[in-house]
Amino acid sequence: MSNRRKDTMDIRALLHQLRAGEKDRSIARALSMARPTVKRYREWAQQQGLLEGDLPCLEALQRLREESLPDPCPPQNHSSVEKYRAQVEKLVADRVEIAAIWERLKERGFSGSYSAVYRFVRHLSPPSVEATVRVERPAGEEGQVDFGYAGRMLDPATAQWRKTWGFVMTLSWSRHQYVEFVFDQRVETWLLCHRNAFEFFEGVPQRMVIDNLKAAILRACVEDPEVQQSYRQCAEHYGFLIAPCRPRTPQHKGKVEKGGVHYLKRNFLGGREPTSISRANAEVLVWCRTTAGQRIHGTTRQRPLERYEQTEKALLQGLPTSRYDVAVWKQLKLHRDCYVVFEKAYYSAPYRLIGQTLWVSGGLQQVRIFTADYRQIATHDRGQPGQRHTHPDHLPPEKLDGLWMDRAQARQQATQVGPATVAVVAQLLDDAVIDRLPSVRRLLKLRQRYTPLQLEAACARALHFGDATHSTVKRILREGLENAPLAEPTPSPSARLFVRSAEDLLGSWIGDGSWN
Repeated sequence: MSNRRKDTMDIRALLHQLRAGEKDRSIARALSMARPTVKRYREWAQQQGLLEGDLPCLEALQRLREESLPDPCPPQNHSSVEKYRAQVEKLVADRVEIAAIWERLKERGFSGSYSAVYRFVRHLSPPSVEATVRVERPAGEEGQVDFGYAGRMLDPATAQWRKTWGFVMTLSWSRHQYVEFVFDQRVETWLLCHRNAFEFFEGVPQRMVIDNLKAAILRACVEDPEVQQSYRQCAEHYGFLIAPCRPRTPQHKGKVEKGGVHYLKRNFLGGREPTSISRANAEVLVWCRTTAGQRIHGTTRQRPLERYEQTEKALLQGLPTSRYDVAVWKQLKLHRDCYVVFEKAYYSAPYRLIGQTLWVSGGLQQVRIFTADYRQIATHDRGQPGQRHTHPDHLPPEKLDGLWMDRAQARQQATQVGPATVAVVAQLLDDAVIDRLPSVRRLLKLRQRYTPLQLEAACARALHFGDATHSTVKRILREGLENAPLAEPTPSPSARLFVRSAEDLLGSWIGDGSWN
């Protein structure tokens, strides 16, 4: 029997059966030993007087066995690879794989097996096992968050089967958890799940341990991770600290990795028939409070829901008085038309910032626009894709006047100038063929350069000469003729063609029907 087998065997159990008079066959079967080995121990126990009286402690028995019962089959210490030690050590130092080492040794006459080379190399450099330290946090201090693929579920809005992910938040001390199924991992989804989870727990942990997904961390770094602005604002609203895991170290959030996502897949999702996402979300909350919440946890040996309700709930931070408006932050350029495009809707910002990159924060109710240094410059109601939201003071003033003027407003503004202007505007708007509203807007815009009295006089002069158009009024004002004396209008060339009477023009044809 090998030394390793002796070291792991309970000698006292063997001796108890020998002292009880059990046969070698029964003892061998009960302790999974060979009958010759049992016989050797029986003879040894008789020689040492161990079958009667009080038994020594286990340590004393082990020393006695090592001193008085040598191993009949000493272990084989010689390896068939030993004579190639120098070559193997060099190949191992060069990071050559064991299979390649075996091939090189066969070229030198080695006839042993691959297993022999494997054992020899492992003896040269046994694999190191890194020790781990389990970290347990006080109640209310920490929560852990993760996403896990949850298969396909039915989207009630489109009646299509879509990929889904399970959002899991686990309270580190109690192991109580919140689960929600979603169709994507976008920033707004990530934030909304946080809000729902905190409301489910009726409180907020002091810190959140998260993975380095893009919805939360823009740049993963051990020393200085770059946090997504939207998630930063969420943390400020609820008052928790963001604690990203080190890159490629999922064990740092093992409580949600193993006891959350993996447990959800094995238990709630395991063997379940595909269903709609709305039904799954309703059922999984019941599962969180019953199956998951009432199980005896493998590490704490207590029920997560009881630990939460009896201790941890009272130690969580309270929810803010105002409900979090899930806000997504993006950096967007202000275009030449004085609008930024956010979620396919258009929001105006001051024209003086055209070409600059602005911060846009889109919540469920409002969209706020900030400069690069986070100075707020505009607020709009949240719009649907394609909608345009405009503050008039964001547009250039020289291009703003009359931009949205309709016909009724044009007539009303003309009355503020005078009757001649009203008449000119009326003639233009009454055109039955051409839409003259743009001309009216340009006409009334002349008030920016000239006084209302000048515009009224120019309109009166244009009416007098029968040419009430925007271009004529503008030419009169540009040449300063609005107050010039009014002369009789000169007949137009076409009018002079018909100064003679029809009888003079057409002769006696009118009376007798002939050209003579």
